[in-house]
Amino acid sequence: MKLWDELKQVAMTGSEEERALLRLTLQAIRQKRERGSAYLSGFLGLAGEFVEEGAYQFRVPITPFMLNRGGNVHGGIIASLADSTIGSLINKSLPSGKRAVTAEMKVNYLRPGRGKELVSRARLIHRGQHLAVGECEIFDDRGKRIALSTATFYILD
Repeated sequence: MKLWDELKQVAMTGSEEERALLRLTLQAIRQKRERGSAYLSGFLGLAGEFVEEGAYQFRVPITPFMLNRGGNVHGGIIASLADSTIGSLINKSLPSGKRAVTAEMKVNYLRPGRGKELVSRARLIHRGQHLAVGECEIFDDRGKRIALSTATFYILD
């Protein structure tokens, strides 16, 4: 079956979950084209903002793409959200021409991710010439902390 035919078949006869995944795929492509962001950012629906001095935040709707077999947000998605939040904060704090990439990361999973949305909030702990360290807390839609992460980023010229 050709790609176009398969896409039409899923769009017409697929489950609501399958159609939601197609919408997320289109969202990821659109976001990549418009903002140059990673496809994963589009799948997660990332759109961040500074919420206070030195604190960056994402609000992310929980979608079928994020769930594990048990119906909870997959641990890899939580780690990716923490990495993206800390990375966005650090990269937005760098001078023009510099960028940072993840060098090391640790995630403490505190409780299952459930509900309608996740909120991730990152703070900068340290920024030197070559390394930056940040932390991120992730909350469910009831305000319960579900994960805590720290990460080190290497600053590139």
